[in-house]
Amino acid sequence: MTLEKIATDRAPKAIGPYSQAIRSGDLIFCAGQVGLDPATGEAVQGDVKVQTARIIDNLAAVLAAAGSDLAHVLKTTVFLTDMGDFAAMNEIYAQKFGDHRPARSTIGIAALPRGLRVEIECIATKR
Repeated sequence: MTLEKIATDRAPKAIGPYSQAIRSGDLIFCAGQVGLDPATGEAVQGDVKVQTARIIDNLAAVLAAAGSDLAHVLKTTVFLTDMGDFAAMNEIYAQKFGDHRPARSTIGIAALPRGLRVEIECIATKR
């Protein structure tokens, strides 16, 4: 089995000992993304809707570098620091994914780095 490290400057650089994504065969495993601007590395300013939009754009950039896109996402995991943000996150999530509805888990957690409110990871297939 061959594992290919995926990296793009169109998404925030990995800030630890991990890859933005790993491709194995036709499967792509994306690391969790938070609302960081890839150009500056800084957290986006705004509520959970703004963060969710940036996150999904970041995931789309990583997927593109791996030969995929949002339409080929099989599963996402969403981590929220406040489950009260679920509806707002879900609104933007639905807009970004359109008619595609990957399997999803949403988990409430205590905290994220830099005071961010949401993180999303995904598994996809190649186009």
